Amino acid sequence: MRSVRRHEAESEEADIDLTPMLDVVFIMLIFFIVTASFIKESGIEISRPDANQAEAAPSESKNIVVMVTASDEIWMENRRIDQRAVRANITKLRAENPEAAVIIQAHNKSTADVYTQIADAARSANIYSVSLVIKED
Repeated sequence: MRSVRRHEAESEEADIDLTPMLDVVFIMLIFFIVTASFIKESGIEISRPDANQAEAAPSESKNIVVMVTASDEIWMENRRIDQRAVRANITKLRAENPEAAVIIQAHNKSTADVYTQIADAARSANIYSVSLVIKED
């Protein structure tokens, strides 16, 4: 019987009560939350114009639009253009409006070769802003 009582006494001493440690952890957590200083970060002040003050975009910046049909025909300014004359027409329109960009409206059935030729012609005319719009019919 003595060995049984000794074994029970040893098992009671081996258990560690974690309740006081958890109390201390919660008290420290509350302390750090209460003493933490919440600083509002300063940002960049942005002044936005009112809708009444907004200026309309100038209508002078007309882009150069090149249309490509499904049969790879090139159209500029409502007239059909030969592939060899694309650069000359882009250069002429660029002289009229130096800020213009080239927008290629290609049919989804047109070939990529035509787009490449038009983009190369625009780049040789010193226009590096070339956009492609694919339209489906």
